Amino acid sequence: MFYTVLKNGCWMAACFMFALGTLQAQVEVPAIHSNMDSDREGVYVTFRGEKYYDTDRVPEMTLTQAMGNPEGTKIGIKFNFNKRGFSGKLYYGFIPYGDSKHPHPVFFKRWSEIEKGKASIDILGQLEGRYDMIGWAKNGYGTLGFRVMGDDGQVYYDGKVSFSGTGPFEVVPTVIEGPFLHRMKPTEATIALTTHVPVDATLKINDQELKTTGQTQHEIKVTGLKPDTDYDYTVSVGPIEQTYTLHTSPEPGTRKPLVFAYASDSRAGQGGGERDIYGSNAYIMKKIMALAHMQDAAFFQFSGDLINGYLTNAGEMDLQYANWKRAVEPFGHYFPIYVSMGNHEALMRSFYKADGGSGFTVDRFPYATESGEAVFARNFVNPLNGPASEDGASYDPNPEVQDFPSYEENVFYYIYDNVAVVVMNSDYWYAPSTGRIPVTSGGMHGYIMDQQFAWLEKTILALESNEAIDHIFITQHTPFFPNGGHVSDDMWYNGDNTKRAFAAGKPLSRGIIQRRDQMLDLIVNKSQKVLGILTGDEHNYARTTIGPETQIHPANFPENLRIKLSRTIYQINNGAAGAPYYAQETTPWTPFVSGFTTQNALVLFHIEGKSVTMRVMNPDTLEEIEQVELRK
Repeated sequence: MFYTVLKNGCWMAACFMFALGTLQAQVEVPAIHSNMDSDREGVYVTFRGEKYYDTDRVPEMTLTQAMGNPEGTKIGIKFNFNKRGFSGKLYYGFIPYGDSKHPHPVFFKRWSEIEKGKASIDILGQLEGRYDMIGWAKNGYGTLGFRVMGDDGQVYYDGKVSFSGTGPFEVVPTVIEGPFLHRMKPTEATIALTTHVPVDATLKINDQELKTTGQTQHEIKVTGLKPDTDYDYTVSVGPIEQTYTLHTSPEPGTRKPLVFAYASDSRAGQGGGERDIYGSNAYIMKKIMALAHMQDAAFFQFSGDLINGYLTNAGEMDLQYANWKRAVEPFGHYFPIYVSMGNHEALMRSFYKADGGSGFTVDRFPYATESGEAVFARNFVNPLNGPASEDGASYDPNPEVQDFPSYEENVFYYIYDNVAVVVMNSDYWYAPSTGRIPVTSGGMHGYIMDQQFAWLEKTILALESNEAIDHIFITQHTPFFPNGGHVSDDMWYNGDNTKRAFAAGKPLSRGIIQRRDQMLDLIVNKSQKVLGILTGDEHNYARTTIGPETQIHPANFPENLRIKLSRTIYQINNGAAGAPYYAQETTPWTPFVSGFTTQNALVLFHIEGKSVTMRVMNPDTLEEIEQVELRK
């Protein structure tokens, strides 16, 4: 039976507010689904002669609401959260750009009460004189950080607002996210930022001045840089400037020593406060990022379950993503953070009968604009070298029409010197009501569909023949070999190979274990460079040795379907970035599992030419969990 996920991770159908009976514009149902149609009352699933209608959950808060629609006043700034009856506290303090490499707000000793969805900050009288640590009275401008907290102690949002004037005050265009570094290459990089209103932005770097015009999402590509070189860059929006430093990657094959960081699963934890800034464990993520920066990480790979997700409203999803980005932002000014999707990045259509009970969930369509994949791509900047979609596969009933979600920016690869990282989406077209996928059709947790696998094969073989590459890492959210918390699914499903995705009412030809083995055959038997599979989903750290001696099949698995592995690689599971923990379970490969811990963890790969050493550290206590030489 499927239940819908609440913000605290509990499963409960009652969290949905039903809105049946309202007339809606008819939505075209993609042909890749089954038993699904729409009428004037909405999209529905037909099951056993009854209609289950699409039923949206009322969002707890959206990003637009949390930003508070700030306006200048004679003495400060007023906020309207457009949420009737909302009450709580608004904490605030200046952000002293230039005073620290990693600017954070320094909260003032007082707060403002949020009453009936409104609050105000008095700059005059409170934040002047000895409290004017940014010189706003002299300069005529500044930036405030603010935190929105409900009466129940839930922190909803850490925001920013820039202002000009010395009384009266005016809210000016504000960089609310970024700048972030992306798509780093030896001679180019992309710098991205988000502003709260459409505005022009300017980037100054290497004697270049680049501009964007009238946008809120700013992506500025810089070319003409030198490999392996530091560059200061300055982003200007309105009167506010921010200056940071980037380091271009070396030419592939330079083989200079480097470190990169890995983690996964930072959705909200227990304990209140910053362990749950609406959907994200910002407490642990800040510590993880600070430790990665201290260890001179060249880049960071984060593979899924950034947030609680499992939502039906894109604005609420945007808010949770914004909170995650806010936690990592002070460090993302300096090195690229590559992110990929997990099951909690699900944005859904959820179908129920009027009397409630169990229902059906699928990826939200229209897929081009409302899918989990589309909202993810809107929030993050990743390389654009992945496959297109599953359109055109043998199971596509409508090859001339784009029915499936896009893989753009959720499947890709990147190269840094002699290291390649291939990023997969093992929760593509995800239908969370797993047991009911044969009814509705949809992608299954842990399943890699045919077109994505074909792209993986082509990519691995190309990287294998690239003489500049010594080490390949594959990363996806779901473990090939789960050890604690997801033994009943991931790429194992308790050894049940009947589990697979369905399209247009028909099962795909390979079961979950067959597809896993097909991937293993590629990355183990047909490759000498793949060293590790970086996974998450299970909220723990564990290192699993995958080799000729590892028991990888259920006892009753047909002999003709079994594969034999020719060499040894490692599965490095690090889903310990703040989500509630899972203890270890018994599996056929348990004897090959080492280092299992439920501590919060950051994995650091130290690459020196042909050798790779992995160091695992607890970002909260700074103790070393283990250090292992993976390749000599």
